[in-house]
Amino acid sequence: MAQVLVVDDSSTMREIVSTFLSKNGFDVAVASDGRDGLAHLRQDPDIRLVVSDINMPNMDGLTMAQTIRTEMGDRDVRIVMLTTEDNSAIRARGREVGVTGWIVKPFRGDAVLGPFRRFCGMA
Repeated sequence: MAQVLVVDDSSTMREIVSTFLSKNGFDVAVASDGRDGLAHLRQDPDIRLVVSDINMPNMDGLTMAQTIRTEMGDRDVRIVMLTTEDNSAIRARGREVGVTGWIVKPFRGDAVLGPFRRFCGMA
């Protein structure tokens, strides 16, 4: 099953991130919004890392993160926001709801490989 779940309403971003991670040894699942992401997490206990956009229809990334922490509090899942949002208030809300890390787009994959491998138990 997947180690990483990429959640983004942009099919281009899902493709960029998932292709990069797959080429670097990760098993990747994708979801198009927070609701879809939660469904994947509920079905796949092997997911250790969620890489998510914030601004998405149906359920945004921060609401999804809060729901993950509320519903799956004992599950070891790291949540990293990959977003254009970079203001202190949104980052503070992210910390409050259990976000592990923050990456401002554009996605530069090489910089995240080490931490992502550690999050997934690959290092």
